Amino acid sequence: MKKPAFLSMIAILFLLISSVSGTTASALSYSPSLVHKKGAMAYEHTKYLSEVIGSRVYGTAGEVKAKEYIQQQFERMGYKPSVQSFTFTRRGKEYLSANVLAYKPGKSSKQIIVGAHYDSVSIGKGADDNASGVGVMLEVAEVLKKVKTPYSIVFVAFGAEEGGLNGSNYYANQMTSKDIKNTVGMINLDSLAAGDKMYVHGSAGEARFIRDQAIKIAKKKKLDIGINTGLNPDYPAGTTGDWSDHAPFSKLGIPFAYFESTNWEIGELDGYEQTEEYGGIWHTEKDTLAFIEEAYPGRTQERLATYSQVLTDLLKFMNKTSISK
Repeated sequence: MKKPAFLSMIAILFLLISSVSGTTASALSYSPSLVHKKGAMAYEHTKYLSEVIGSRVYGTAGEVKAKEYIQQQFERMGYKPSVQSFTFTRRGKEYLSANVLAYKPGKSSKQIIVGAHYDSVSIGKGADDNASGVGVMLEVAEVLKKVKTPYSIVFVAFGAEEGGLNGSNYYANQMTSKDIKNTVGMINLDSLAAGDKMYVHGSAGEARFIRDQAIKIAKKKKLDIGINTGLNPDYPAGTTGDWSDHAPFSKLGIPFAYFESTNWEIGELDGYEQTEEYGGIWHTEKDTLAFIEEAYPGRTQERLATYSQVLTDLLKFMNKTSISK
């Protein structure tokens, strides 16, 4: 543990930046009618994070502004969010970041963790990766605020995912054995707007019940979410890799579901090439709403509305499987 003076200076800077950036975020509100239009509120959050704030690289003012915005939005909805600050070292340099948490009590004290990272890389504006995931999470948090869900829900906006899953690793490492036992599953939302196809991945074996429930909901609603069909033997049908915020929870034995938009049928068959026409959108200059909407008119709105509907019902009816009870 390296601390004293250096970390104190970082903490002071973090607080100063937060207080300045929070002034604008605290004044922002939205029409209540948006929450009744599937995907509309998610779109507004996506637009604000990517177009107004822009690049949100960990350890920068952009990431802090995003953190403040998310915290303010949870407060606007009526939640009492908390901030889980953490430090990490990358390439010999120490950084400060934070997770933003909002807790929704359910009929049971057993909990579901729903997470999306809010940071981005320096290139592009991070509209797809991952303002879109945060947008859907915030919309669903608002839709479900007064709904009696079977399980309690912890909504978590993870900081510093890029470059090491730092926020989700920190959160998972703070969980006690009691917390882990009390957690029914984790749902990860990452890069939802740009890919050719919509997917929900899940744990292997019986722990796949969250993914299976999501697929049932999508089919019932006639929404086009599918699974990785297993063309690549390294990733059997329905599974994925450990490169996003579900990974630290999976390592703890917590079942997960992971929503993403990409294309597992092209390139190296590993989900990295999101589109047939442009390849990967994430981590490129193309990761802006302007580009995605010009290249694929209506795609972002459709994706956000679809994921929002499925996630909402998934959280409302998570207990409708024998394994999850």
